Amino acid sequence: MEQVTDHKLVEKENKGALDRTMQLLVRNAFEFTVTVMCFVHALLFVVFLASEVMPLVLYNFVSVVIYTVCYFLCKTRHILVVYASIILEVIVYSVVSTYYVGLRCGTFFFLFSIIPIIIYFGSHLFKGSQRRGVVLMLILDFATFAVMYYCFADITPVYVVSPFIKMILVIFSAFAMVFAVMFYNAIYIYSSENEVTNLEQKNRKLSADAQEDALTSLLNRRGFLPVIWKLMNDEKHNHFCVSFCDLDNFKKVNDTFGHDAGDEVLKHVTLLIKKEMKGCDICRWGGEEIVILMKDMRMDEAKERMETLRRNIEAEPTVFFNKHIPITVTIGLAENKDKFNAPEEIIKVADARMYYGKQNGKNILIYDDEQKVER
Repeated sequence: MEQVTDHKLVEKENKGALDRTMQLLVRNAFEFTVTVMCFVHALLFVVFLASEVMPLVLYNFVSVVIYTVCYFLCKTRHILVVYASIILEVIVYSVVSTYYVGLRCGTFFFLFSIIPIIIYFGSHLFKGSQRRGVVLMLILDFATFAVMYYCFADITPVYVVSPFIKMILVIFSAFAMVFAVMFYNAIYIYSSENEVTNLEQKNRKLSADAQEDALTSLLNRRGFLPVIWKLMNDEKHNHFCVSFCDLDNFKKVNDTFGHDAGDEVLKHVTLLIKKEMKGCDICRWGGEEIVILMKDMRMDEAKERMETLRRNIEAEPTVFFNKHIPITVTIGLAENKDKFNAPEEIIKVADARMYYGKQNGKNILIYDDEQKVER
């Protein structure tokens, strides 16, 4: 059992580490891109230096400088300049390197490696009709390859490198292309799924906010009334009771102890109700008014449960900054006997009984219109 638990913990930690890494890459995608490009040209600088292809040594040195500057431009959010610099530099490098060492060295693969870069960053930088620019850049990229292939197919390169260097260049260029496709697809998929997840969470929160009270997490009217409607239309479970509870002298609590104390009293009473009325639907109707739906419950049982609740609330004051704030509740109770056509009708009856209790001393349960109040 412990091994299974440990395995789950490790799996959760690994997933968390992966999420943090992906989030870091998504947030810093441009910085990561120019850093990798700088590293690539630093390696190419070494390769061409070993091959004594001095024009490309110089070109890769300049490219390292360009990408170093681009890194700092990313930090100052000059992203469009960086975007254009990456595309222009790769296109020029592909042409120049192919001219000097030939098509068989495969340096033209870099033209394909920037396709996901053009699309991924272009979709973030440009919106609406501006995205035609992304299409034009893709056309330019492919046109460069087509023209270059046509022009250099039968031309002897300026420098003839060794087979070993040629193999390194081909493998390295092909790897750069494959890596770019995999990496940008991965962060695109991750960011898209992350956006969908965030949107679902926001929708769930909005839905909860629309049907729940923010302070007490109880249902509000919008979330509560459909529950009663459903019971009324259910022939097997349409017998239920509804109680309308109102905290006594709640305005005095706010005036004496402050609204923060009043909020604490509401939360404390909510906990007492949830504890006593498990399995019931509870709604904060408004202010200090709370409505409770007791499914499949007859009046006798509902009376007993509500009287117990009333006594518990009376017996357990709210503690707020070492102050004990006593509170009582007046309750009106109504039973559904197929005579109500809408939830508001039975709630209105329970409300009227609660109001009668308020007028006759408070801290009482009223369950019948003929009920006499004895003190």
